[in-house]
Amino acid sequence: MLLITSDPRDEVYRDVIDKAFKYCDEFILVVRKDLSLSSQAKLVLSSLSNSLIEISEQFEWPGTMLGGGESAIVNYFKTDNHAKKILKEVSNSLHSWVQPDLPEDLSFIKGNNLWLVNTSHESESYFVTEEKEDLEEILGIRNLQIKQK
Repeated sequence: MLLITSDPRDEVYRDVIDKAFKYCDEFILVVRKDLSLSSQAKLVLSSLSNSLIEISEQFEWPGTMLGGGESAIVNYFKTDNHAKKILKEVSNSLHSWVQPDLPEDLSFIKGNNLWLVNTSHESESYFVTEEKEDLEEILGIRNLQIKQK
């Protein structure tokens, strides 16, 4: 596992998004039912509707498990060029994916495996891939601050 030690911003954020879209099949965005959504967050979800695969009510998702019987709405999207463009336009930081301004916890899945887990409100993100090619590309992202865990 490679722990991201500093919020990827600007060019580093865009490079992380590019790598995620290169290797992953889908990504998730979470809408917590106990928090409101800004008009911008609603617009983001609407703009991504053509890339939507599935919407699921869940008690847990990568990096988070809710207690007390709470659930959230987890939106699964395919990693297509349209979605990549939107993710790059609406944010310049991996940890900015926090309600109410944006949907939460932008994370990526490759096949059926987690690839990048992002718990934005806790400023915690990490890569879980062990594939050599993926790791080489991640380690090659200029100014990405990571450490092996």
